Amino acid sequence: MSVIEQRIEELGFTVPEVAAPVAAYAAAQRNGNFVYTSGQLPLVEGALPYTGKVGAGVTPEEAAELARVCALNGLAAARGVLGSLDKIKQVVKVTAFVASDPSFTGQPAVANGASVFLGQVFGDAGIHVRSAVGVAALPLDAPVEVEFVFEVTE
Repeated sequence: MSVIEQRIEELGFTVPEVAAPVAAYAAAQRNGNFVYTSGQLPLVEGALPYTGKVGAGVTPEEAAELARVCALNGLAAARGVLGSLDKIKQVVKVTAFVASDPSFTGQPAVANGASVFLGQVFGDAGIHVRSAVGVAALPLDAPVEVEFVFEVTE
């Protein structure tokens, strides 16, 4: 087991198998020293724990937990390309899309679910740039979708 996966287990979580894409795309792709993931839905064993809009049916706290699930799924996608999460040198960029009620403006707090988790896992290498965007709808009526860019070693 990789050092990173051990750290994740110490935090009480497990990296799942790569979630099957819901359309015609790859879960992740390596280009040089970077791995780019597709948008990761918060699927747990193939299902969404919550659906709907944040601020209308889904609480910000529930959505932040879903963002953490997206981070786990993003790490699974990266591991599928790299073979080991220990090859991740730096979390470079996180983009969180939050299906939001029109009055909801707390997208950054939702994105923190992924960002804080990555900081706990990678320490200083988990510090990244980020965008948190409110959107009208996401695939499968998911409340959150998150994509990642990782710098990796050879």
